[in-house]
Amino acid sequence: MTELKNSGSPRGVWSWALYDWANSAFATTVMAGFFPVFFKEYWNTGVSVTESTFRLGLVSSLASLLIVIMAPVLGAVADTLGRRKGMLLAFAFLGIVMTAGLYLVDAGQWWLAAVVYVMALVGFSGANIFYDALLPFVSDTADLDRTSALGFSLGYLGGGLLLALNVLMTLHPDAFGLVDTTAAIRISFVMVAAWWLVFSLPLVLNVPEPENLPGAVPENILKTGFSRVIKTLQEVRQLRNVWLFLVAYWLYIDGVDTIVRMAVDYGLSLGFDHKHLILALLITQFTGFPAALVFGRLGSRFGPRPGIFIALAIYILVTTGGALMRDVSEFYVLAFAIGLAQGGIQALSRSMYARMIPRERAAEFFGFYNMLGKFAAVLGPVMMGWVGVLTGSPRIGILSLLVLFLTGALVLVFVREDNPGHATTR
Repeated sequence: MTELKNSGSPRGVWSWALYDWANSAFATTVMAGFFPVFFKEYWNTGVSVTESTFRLGLVSSLASLLIVIMAPVLGAVADTLGRRKGMLLAFAFLGIVMTAGLYLVDAGQWWLAAVVYVMALVGFSGANIFYDALLPFVSDTADLDRTSALGFSLGYLGGGLLLALNVLMTLHPDAFGLVDTTAAIRISFVMVAAWWLVFSLPLVLNVPEPENLPGAVPENILKTGFSRVIKTLQEVRQLRNVWLFLVAYWLYIDGVDTIVRMAVDYGLSLGFDHKHLILALLITQFTGFPAALVFGRLGSRFGPRPGIFIALAIYILVTTGGALMRDVSEFYVLAFAIGLAQGGIQALSRSMYARMIPRERAAEFFGFYNMLGKFAAVLGPVMMGWVGVLTGSPRIGILSLLVLFLTGALVLVFVREDNPGHATTR
């Protein structure tokens, strides 16, 4: 592997990690926060709540499906061409431009908002593939875990801080010289784009482009991408515990991602004011990171699977409580619970997977794991919206997510935890 000259340098590490600070604003303010609000109340004005929820679910699933289809090819580009930084910046630029473009979409133009949002999400997710691929080039091998955690923590903090500022703008638009809440939300899209752009500059300036790998054949990049996925899938099928875990993971993480993407829309469908819902998102955002640390200690002491079951139990209670809740104060309680479970289930799922895969194939197997994670939230949003339309009740729609959590937990029961580096084959 070609090494960067600044490998392990504090400047390179921090410059790389700051990109997580930069792009997490899109995940919090746009994806989880204001886009669902505007999509329902501004771009779908005059449409029933079940119909707008179905449209949002369809848009979210379409974006996820596009990313899944593109992921193998994008991974091949990163490995074969060695243009990780260049491709990161290209996709980030797409995401930045499309995010700012949401400001220009007028009321009622839900189809245009959907197209712009899907393109922004493709830019965001595509850039993350190359961002992850840069990690081995900016960090010494011994510091990979700490460098990765630094980006993770900066992402929570940066995304939460800008979301907090944007929430203040929506609560007190006059204090910021804005006409109303609608203007505040529209300006927030532009602010996310500017934040994303400005805090990407350290990576642009301080992280060199890795050199091409010897023997790269760009003409075969499409074939290489899909052949690698097929090869890894064949390997996974020979490892019973890995295969079972990935099935369980896909099921329950689909439910987790669906709640993240659809929670605000669901609250609006119940008649809650969007200001309360965005404040609830802040609770989730700032609870998630410390919760991950607590679940990490739990996993170190008792193993990761008990912690995952605890997190799934929380999600089952949250889903049931969400279907029954009547008051917005209950939404705050559920937001706190989601923050506790979200950080824990993400952290322990990755550590449990790491225990089961062969050490010498870790990079390849984690590539498949990450692709599968991108495939999540394809089924859940459509299922939630479709059930809501069929029954005429958003409460039954969210209750349908219990299928994902319960079946995921059931499959996880049959997964045996192997020692690190000692995966067993059938």
